[in-house]
Amino acid sequence: MTDKKGASQKRIVIVGGGFGGVKTALEAAKMADYHVTLVSERSDFYYYPTMYRTATGGSDEQSAIPLAEIFAGKPVECIEAKLLDLDQAGKTISLDNNTALTYDYLVLSLGVVTNFFGIPGLAENAYGIKSIPDAERLKRHLHAQVIGDRKLDSNYIIVGGGPTGIELAGALSAYLREIVKKHGLKGSVPHIDLVEAQPTLMPRLDKKVGRHIARRLRKLGVKLYLGKRVEGASADALSVSGKSLTSHTIVWTAGVANNPFFTTNKFALSGRGKVLVDEFLRVEGSKDVFVIGDNAETPYSGMAQTAIYDAEFVAHNFRLLRDDEPKLAYRPHEPVYVTPVGDRWASVQWGRWHFDGWLGWLLREAADIRGFLDLQSVPEAAAQWASAFEREDLCPVCGFSS
Repeated sequence: MTDKKGASQKRIVIVGGGFGGVKTALEAAKMADYHVTLVSERSDFYYYPTMYRTATGGSDEQSAIPLAEIFAGKPVECIEAKLLDLDQAGKTISLDNNTALTYDYLVLSLGVVTNFFGIPGLAENAYGIKSIPDAERLKRHLHAQVIGDRKLDSNYIIVGGGPTGIELAGALSAYLREIVKKHGLKGSVPHIDLVEAQPTLMPRLDKKVGRHIARRLRKLGVKLYLGKRVEGASADALSVSGKSLTSHTIVWTAGVANNPFFTTNKFALSGRGKVLVDEFLRVEGSKDVFVIGDNAETPYSGMAQTAIYDAEFVAHNFRLLRDDEPKLAYRPHEPVYVTPVGDRWASVQWGRWHFDGWLGWLLREAADIRGFLDLQSVPEAAAQWASAFEREDLCPVCGFSS
């Protein structure tokens, strides 16, 4: 592979179309010395921070951006395929479209998968919001219930007291009231339960954050079951610490596991099941395979901000390698935790500082704009942010969009 000047280009292959993979490709594409290929199982990039909004009446467009749009006019080759195998000795990866790619540097940012922890009945009976199809399935279900039964479910149960579960719980009550109004039902009040196995919400953060969020959720009418474990699920109920909660709507946000590719290909893993990496985010014993974002064993993995930070770090070291300069060692960067809970309210933990309310909500809106700007031009990012005001119910009564 050669560039216009005839110099040999090194091949960077990036696998994963999430925050880490897309940002690495955008940064690496700025260097003509590299030929950049991005492999993704989807043709769209999912913007996960707004997926709860899509699931509660928002447009799909606010949570999905076509990769073709992100990389338009940029020297990035995009391949829609699934990674099957890695041959580190031969510096080759195999894809499910019966092709193989060779690389000089490989960056793996595969994301995580849903983990039901072997709890009986959950996989068959729970909804999720990890993807656009998941969000649409939940949204259609909420409307179909009202159309068929002419009433709300007895309980809407969300399992998981982390950001996704809290964000969804905060938005769901208002959305259900909106559905009731559009379908002409009177006197129907939604009952929403949030179940968390730990004794506090947002257990990884300061306990004060969890207390403030709990107070806000209760104000919105959400009943909390803290320190309670899910034991099983059926089409009609969820079993929680020996108690049966009647519901036909269980949303699971409580567990994820590292991508099974790493286990299948015998990567060295930590106790959390994440890939052990060195000070340059390379896998143990390798000089050319990098693992970033949710897949890597770093202090703040699991956050979109961390995936972007990792991508910029790896891309910067590619620039130093090109210039024959010493590489930088990785220094973890603590993210800012912003958790919206209902309309115009969010909780913020920024280092040792904590505040919440409308100021937190403004910071979250600014963070979303910044997130879109990391991936798009200013006009495209503005349009993407504005799509949050579009409604899309996928309901024959309410209309496809309103």
